[in-house]
Amino acid sequence: MPRPSRRRRDSMWGQQGNVQPFSDEDSSIETLSHCSSLSERTSAAEEAGETEEMAQEDFQYKLKVYIDSTVDKSAKTRQGALDGLKTAMATKILYEFISERRMTITDSIERCLKKGKGVEQCAAASLACLLCIQLGSGIESEEVFKTLKPVFKTILNDGAANIQARQACATSLGLCTLVAEDDIMDVFATMECFESLFTHSYIREDGSRPSVNPQTTQLHTNALLSWALLLTICTGSHIRVIAQKHLAKLPRLLENDNVNMRIAAGETIALLFELIRDVDPEFDYDDWEPLCEQLNALATDCNKHRAKTDKRKQRSVFRDVLKAVEEGDFQSETIRFATERMVIDSWVKKRTYDAFREFVGSGMNYHLQANEFIRDVFELGPPMLIDSAALKAMKSSRLERHLYNAAAFKARTKARNKFRDKRVDVGEF
Repeated sequence: MPRPSRRRRDSMWGQQGNVQPFSDEDSSIETLSHCSSLSERTSAAEEAGETEEMAQEDFQYKLKVYIDSTVDKSAKTRQGALDGLKTAMATKILYEFISERRMTITDSIERCLKKGKGVEQCAAASLACLLCIQLGSGIESEEVFKTLKPVFKTILNDGAANIQARQACATSLGLCTLVAEDDIMDVFATMECFESLFTHSYIREDGSRPSVNPQTTQLHTNALLSWALLLTICTGSHIRVIAQKHLAKLPRLLENDNVNMRIAAGETIALLFELIRDVDPEFDYDDWEPLCEQLNALATDCNKHRAKTDKRKQRSVFRDVLKAVEEGDFQSETIRFATERMVIDSWVKKRTYDAFREFVGSGMNYHLQANEFIRDVFELGPPMLIDSAALKAMKSSRLERHLYNAAAFKARTKARNKFRDKRVDVGEF
C-alpha cells in the first residue's frame, strides 16, 4: 500500500492537532440538554396523569347522568340509562362509586320493575344482578336484595305479568340469591318458588304432555337453571332430600320439545349426580340403566324433524352428561385471562361460571382478573397487580399466534376426519 503524500500527511496531522479538549461550556450544554429531556418526560407523565384523571371525571359524570335519567318520564330515556349503567358495570370495577349511591340505584331499579314494561323490566332485573356483583357478598348487597327480592317474586308468580319480565326475574332472582342471601332457609324458600314453575313442564305419569307455549317453556327453563345454581350452595342433608324428591322426575324433562329445556335438564341431572356422589360416594340410583339409555339416545339423536344446529348442540352436551352419569367424569375447560388461567373441572363450577357470564358477558375475563368477589367465588386469590409493560412483554407476537392457530387448525382437522362419515355411492356395486 503506497504511503500518503507529505501534503496529505500534514493535513491529517493538522486536523488532529486542532481538536479542542472537552470544555466546561460543553459540559453545561450537555447537562442542560439532559435536564430539558428529563423535564419533558416529567411533563409528559403529568399530562398523561391529568388526561386520565379528566377521562375518569367524564366517565363518572356520565354515570351520574345515567342514574338521574332512570327516573325520567320518557320510557326510551330510562331504557337508555339502564343499558348505559349495565354496560359500565359489566366492563369496569366501580365499587367505590356505586357503594355511595347503591340505595339511589336500588330505588331506580325497583321503580322500573314496578312501573316499567317488558324490555325496561328486563334491563332493570339485569342491572340488579350487576349491582350485587359489584358490591359483592356483604351487608351492602344484602340491603339491596332485601329491597328487590319481594318485587322479583311478585313478578315471577304473577301469571298476568309480562312473560319476558318473568323470565328475566327468574334468572336475576337466582344469581342475586347466590350473591346476597344471608339465610340458608330463605335460599330453600326461593328454590321452592322455582320448583313451583319448572315442575309444570314435567311429563305426566300417564305419559301425557302438559300444554305449554314456547315463552312459558323458556320461563320454566330459566327457573330450572336458577334452581340448579342454588343447588350448588345447599347443605349435604338438603341435597339428599332433593335427590330423593327430584332425581326420578327430572328425566321427564328430557322429553320436552324445546332443546334449551332438554339441555338444561341434562346439565341439572349431571350436577345433581355430582353433588349427591360427593355427599354419599356409595349412592345408587334405581333407574340408572333407563336413564343412561335415554341420555345416549339424546347424545346420538338424528331425528330429521329437528334443526341441525339444535341436534349438534344437544349431542355435544349430552355426551358430557352421559359421561358424568356413567363414570362421574367431567370434560374440563381452561379459561385464560391476562397472565392467569382458571380450570373449570366440575359441573358446580360450570353452572356458577355460566350464571355470572350471562350477565357480565364479554367483561367476564376482566372481572375474573380484578373483581375480588368473583375471584373469591372461584378461589383465585387476591387480584394480581401487573403493569402494562410486563403484560405487553408476555403477549405473543402476531406471527407466533398465526403459526399456533394454523397448527391447531391442522390438528383439529385431522382429528375430525377420523370421525367423519366416509360415505360412498353404493348404487354402483
